[in-house]
Amino acid sequence: MENYPNCPKCNSEYTYEDGTLFVCPECAHEWSQTAEVAEEDVIKDANGNVLTDGDAVTVIKDLKVKGSSSSIKIGTKVKSIRLIPGAADGHDIECKIDGFGAMKLKSSVVKKA
Repeated sequence: MENYPNCPKCNSEYTYEDGTLFVCPECAHEWSQTAEVAEEDVIKDANGNVLTDGDAVTVIKDLKVKGSSSSIKIGTKVKSIRLIPGAADGHDIECKIDGFGAMKLKSSVVKKA
């Protein structure tokens, strides 16, 4: 018996293959294996917009900086970000912030400018 991936929508293990698509009989979700691989490397901001290298983003909440008495204020604009897909600690954006230097941010605390 072949081992098919669980449904990405409801995590059901009863999926089956129908031509080039996988189908979940519990929630009727259909997806292709190639689309699943492509979606893993996509990094989105807090609003769901897809981010790319070189984008400008805005911080949407105050961020405390370890080892510093000051913090990054809401509305701080960050230019020329670099994405790190699959970052283990969740900090998937590398950037330079004026007054702080090189930093890593989570995509969940920024929005595309």
